[in-house]
Amino acid sequence: MTLEPTQLAIIFACLAAGGILKGATGAGAPVLAVPALAMIFDVRFAVVVMLMPNLLTNLWQAWHFRRHLLPASFVFGFAGAGALGVLLGTLMLAFLSHDVLSLFVAGAVFAYIALRLARPDWKIAYPLASRLSIPAGLAAGLLQGAAGLSAPASITFLSAMRLERPIFIATISFLFVSMTVLQIASLGYLGIFSAHGALISLSALLPILAFMPVGAALAKRLSKESFDRAILILLGFLAAKLVYDTLVG
Repeated sequence: MTLEPTQLAIIFACLAAGGILKGATGAGAPVLAVPALAMIFDVRFAVVVMLMPNLLTNLWQAWHFRRHLLPASFVFGFAGAGALGVLLGTLMLAFLSHDVLSLFVAGAVFAYIALRLARPDWKIAYPLASRLSIPAGLAAGLLQGAAGLSAPASITFLSAMRLERPIFIATISFLFVSMTVLQIASLGYLGIFSAHGALISLSALLPILAFMPVGAALAKRLSKESFDRAILILLGFLAAKLVYDTLVG
């Protein structure tokens, strides 16, 4: 794919928005970047662009916070189920139509918004969370493989456990690394992730890293509630636009 300067500028803006969100919250760059890129280009391109940023940033976080991981039985079950889900989701990404994939991304975003609004104080005790880790991981992997967007399952599930920040980052980073490694291999096998796509994906790191400090600064100036509300409104617009373009456009 040869990209024009205008398209490159749009990609930069989408990734910068993802970097702002990651800088403000510590996670979730794909939550903004993937639906925005999917709205302008397509879901497969959006997923490929986010592969290397997902892998490298979460690899660093997983190593940095490795001493704070939850018990191995939880982590490996959660990540293993996520890896299996990625395989199933990748097949969906490869063989479903553009319109179906766009609606899948929009549905994932709407699910994320609904969970954030409906159960902001939802809490899962560890014994129950341990039993739910495999279905939650499977759902996260399926969303990651098909839409590049596991947040409705992964972030929502771990947030509901009310983990301390280092434990949360260590656990979700381990999951993301496990899923992304398998996702890269399977997309490469299917011919969706090429050397050219890898270069674009590596380049995507730059705007994300550059705008993370902006997100951190905004988070200090705005209340958490105001920032969350603005993000949810933006996500709602992006998801609605995806649905409109697919069904009407």
